Amino acid sequence: MKILAFSDLHQSARHAEALTQAARQANLVIGAGDFCNGRRGLDQAMALLDGITAPMVVVPGNAESAEELRAAAGDGITVLHGQGHEVEGLRLFGLGYGVPVTPFGAWSCDLTEEDADRMLGTCTGADILVTHSPPKGLADVTSQGVSVGSTAIRDAIERLQPTLAVCGHIHDSWGQSGMIGKTRVVNLGPTVNWFEVGA
Repeated sequence: MKILAFSDLHQSARHAEALTQAARQANLVIGAGDFCNGRRGLDQAMALLDGITAPMVVVPGNAESAEELRAAAGDGITVLHGQGHEVEGLRLFGLGYGVPVTPFGAWSCDLTEEDADRMLGTCTGADILVTHSPPKGLADVTSQGVSVGSTAIRDAIERLQPTLAVCGHIHDSWGQSGMIGKTRVVNLGPTVNWFEVGA
């Protein structure tokens, strides 16, 4: 399956246009959170992606809640936050929000490591793990050189060993990738990222 994936759109019309054009060649589109900014502009952000006709699976970032994203999502968009979903035999599991809790204040949608671990613990198998936050120690370094990823997400990757784990959240690590066991981990950013994953 040919998969187009991105994160952290943050209402960028320029990036949305490139993604929409590329999505014409995709069997599946994955969005790893932060479509808007600070809980504002989500409807406008999702409208930028209206031209995508391929099935889309998304998770909420810390800039939008799961409820807000489900309300704004159009037809053909599946929102995951502690749930799994299957597309043509390909198993996906998604977890949104900032993990661990961010320092951004009341507007940010976050989870503690304990809550993230509990929600990820319901997953018994996945070909692709979609999270907003990166795993601890990989694609999670800020401009200050601090590793701020999630131990719960890393533990889930080590346990499940999906073929692919995609994330976003830490802008300074966009485009970074690496391996955790047999799993390829990629911090996507808002650009076009292509993957081929079989069920």
